Amino acid sequence: MPVIDYKCPNCGSSMMFDSATGALSCPSCGRQDNIEQLPDPLKKQVFTENEVQQYHCPSCGADIMTEPETSATTCSFCGSAVVLGDRLIGDLAPDLVIPFSISKAQAEEAFRKWCRNGLLTPAGFMSADRIKSITGIYVPFWLYELHNMVEVYANATRVRSYTQGDYQYTETRHFDVYRKLRLDYVNLPLDASEKMNDELMDKLEPFPYEQLKEFKTPYLAGYIAEKYNYDDEQLVPRAKEKTQSYIDSSVSQSLSGYSSVSYRDKQVNTTVRRTDYALLPVWIVNYDFGQKNYMFAMNGQTGKVVGKPPLSKGKITAWFAGITAVSLLGMKVLAWALGGDFL
Repeated sequence: MPVIDYKCPNCGSSMMFDSATGALSCPSCGRQDNIEQLPDPLKKQVFTENEVQQYHCPSCGADIMTEPETSATTCSFCGSAVVLGDRLIGDLAPDLVIPFSISKAQAEEAFRKWCRNGLLTPAGFMSADRIKSITGIYVPFWLYELHNMVEVYANATRVRSYTQGDYQYTETRHFDVYRKLRLDYVNLPLDASEKMNDELMDKLEPFPYEQLKEFKTPYLAGYIAEKYNYDDEQLVPRAKEKTQSYIDSSVSQSLSGYSSVSYRDKQVNTTVRRTDYALLPVWIVNYDFGQKNYMFAMNGQTGKVVGKPPLSKGKITAWFAGITAVSLLGMKVLAWALGGDFL
């Protein structure tokens, strides 16, 4: 399978996906092509994992050096957008994609704005322009449809206190409780890339799944794309773990109204009804500050930024001091209003 690039029919320049218009765009002459109307050169073929492939840029002929997981990149010599077709076929062919809607310039501005909102970050971090690199990556995700049958056996009580004459009574009623729930989850996302931080990827949610489109290679032009390291079966345990808190919350809501609940048994039978392999848009921002490198991730559709910025010890101390002062003042005012004193 040759390296795929998209040449402009008008001027011959390398075309790229335009996040603003959603079209395949030529940066030189401005030509715009509707991706939905373009034929996709990829066909379902069998990909041999151990087959050695050497890639050359169709524009300048230079060797294309990539990591084994990369399926779309740019030529480091001429900057042409290229797609490595043999890494997107057969079992490696994505089903769906959410295209970028935030451009690189918009991502940089959104990140700087996010930095300025940091109340406890150092002043230099909020004002400095030290973005080391910003990269648009289509991260591989598995989208799961899970059906859960939940059965719960529990002991519960309802406690009621009341006064009758000169006596106060407490009445406790005991219940043998059974609940059977069906909890279905659609488009539960799990990133399938070994190099991506799972915590960062989880915090980028939610993605706008109404923007899911049938996968076509032109969406990758001009961006980096990764192929999955973990298949959908390998991530089923993590999918179950991820839904556990939602299941616990639903069970708890179904047992509301009792004073106490003691579980005797809780059984969860999970069935994977469907999985879709999707590429989701993420901007990765590397930022230098204080001789350290910080990595942040941004949802390429919503602009949500996640990451751990540096914290200013001075600001933290001042913040706690301010909270303490306000609390002491409030207690003094309350004591004065009640006619007492606060020492």
